[in-house]
Amino acid sequence: MTEQQAPTAHQAAPSSPPFIPGSFLKAVMDDTPGDSRLQMCIQCGTCGGSCPSAADMDYTPRQIFAMIRADMREAVLRSNTPWYCVSCYYCTVRCPQEVHITDVMYTLKSMAIKEKLYDDSTAPDFSQTFIGYIENFGRSFEFGLATRHNLRHRPLQLPSMLPFGLGMLTKGRMDLTPQRIEHIEQLQAILNRAIELEAT
Repeated sequence: MTEQQAPTAHQAAPSSPPFIPGSFLKAVMDDTPGDSRLQMCIQCGTCGGSCPSAADMDYTPRQIFAMIRADMREAVLRSNTPWYCVSCYYCTVRCPQEVHITDVMYTLKSMAIKEKLYDDSTAPDFSQTFIGYIENFGRSFEFGLATRHNLRHRPLQLPSMLPFGLGMLTKGRMDLTPQRIEHIEQLQAILNRAIELEAT
């Protein structure tokens, strides 16, 4: 992780940046449900200091927000930062400006998927597979999820995972076939309604 490529607070992060029509900052704020308060970021770094995944990120959340203000759209959407967010909400709870940081990370993931700017991450594929099982069965199917993901992205690692998988099967911690919840149609109706609301 390096700070050399990200703008500093003095270079790109005034406390109340102007809204430029078509700017990346405005696009992120418009796409984030509710009031993201992203324009209130003071570049204090509390978010990065609170984040359990910061050491593995290309850029800390603070850097990402400075880059958003600097209109570095492609660099932000290609970074692994949103995908390493584990939604623990530590950053959001501790932010002195009450910026909805986790919600912004979800927005960046969505934008990266739409613009196909996540070349180095397998997370979107994993997420879409997981969502597919939820939509069809109402719950996760660990055996199918792990098998499909590793066949696509890490096929050579599958043999080394066999003892772990067998242990879970013999202890009843994993099923070989997916189990559908009762009244799946009710969940599907809720999900479909959420998609409709998102499109409006």
